[in-house]
Amino acid sequence: MKILYVIGSMEVGGAEQHLLRIAGALAARGWKPTVFTLKTGGPLTAAFQAAGVPVRGVTLPSGLARLLRHPRLIAWTGLLAALPLLVWTYWRIRPQVTHFFLPAAYIIGGVISLIAPPTVRIMSRRSLNHYQAKHQLLRKLEHWLHPRMDLVCGNSAAVVRDLRSEGVSPQRLRLIYNGIDIARFKSGQSRAAVRSGLGVDDDAVMLVMVANLIPYKGHADLVQALATVQAALPSGWVCVCVGRDDGIGPALKEQARLAGIDTHFRFPGSRKDVPDLLAAADIGVLCSHEEGFSNAVIEGMVSGLPMVVTDVGGNAEAVVHEQTGLVVPARTPQALGEALLQVCLDPDLRRRMGQAGKERALNHFSMEACVAGYEALYRQELPPVGPS
Repeated sequence: MKILYVIGSMEVGGAEQHLLRIAGALAARGWKPTVFTLKTGGPLTAAFQAAGVPVRGVTLPSGLARLLRHPRLIAWTGLLAALPLLVWTYWRIRPQVTHFFLPAAYIIGGVISLIAPPTVRIMSRRSLNHYQAKHQLLRKLEHWLHPRMDLVCGNSAAVVRDLRSEGVSPQRLRLIYNGIDIARFKSGQSRAAVRSGLGVDDDAVMLVMVANLIPYKGHADLVQALATVQAALPSGWVCVCVGRDDGIGPALKEQARLAGIDTHFRFPGSRKDVPDLLAAADIGVLCSHEEGFSNAVIEGMVSGLPMVVTDVGGNAEAVVHEQTGLVVPARTPQALGEALLQVCLDPDLRRRMGQAGKERALNHFSMEACVAGYEALYRQELPPVGPS
């Protein structure tokens, strides 16, 4: 059974890493997944290929890229070149299933699929639809494509409710939660070694937030929240913000400096040793303004961390308030600070919540259950194979 996945890029992001794990697992189970990316290159390309998943897309000659110079012009040229290649890929592979991840891939791939050979069309949305308010044309195109899909998926009940409000019929809606590959979360480095590399004392309370530095992830709220309670925090506390800097890093560092807490922050950038960083931490945080269903939350849970999260998207579907962590309103640094202070000051509470969160993650958000959900999704729409 051939599956064609269409996604925007091979950058390190939640959707891309989720697709890597799913496609790799399906390939190991005998499915034949191929990924088409609208923007080639990116650090995950080699990982997909190593998992037995071919990656297709357009690579612009280096000479042409130098000639075009401007990044936006290069991006648009690459996208235009990708369109005919995507058409050819549909006809060359003739997949039984074509599955779109993220808005750009959905719109471009979905429209092109309408002139492709017959295929089951599936769209997965992994965030709330707030982005549509700023992009009305995008909203109209998505709403036009919805009834042309065979199935539409969300990764949280909150996302599914958004899709239902956009007119997707309940019969074509599906919910598949993200899954965690438990084997990845066996720490390779000792807690002491990881902390030493970050300049964190062994006995310091260490908070960690895994999210690319993007405004809607709420890093500025986190800095403000910790500033409001800094006088009551244990001495030597450290907050490690792991993730690619998409442009707000200098402003965050300056905000922390002005609040007098810059020495308590670490910004190590994008890291490949996230499981080790989580194992070395005491508290996990995700204070986004919007989410679909965050991998970072369940990764923190499976690492045994009490999670302090904002009540957006599927965060409260993962974290049970006052049992596996604390859930606070988004964009409220005061409430966030009070919640963080509560878990910072109570080691027993951290242990209880962390253990309960780990059990919940193992029982409800395993990779096995997630992959099984995708297999069931594809099988229910595929015609029977074999002699009649």
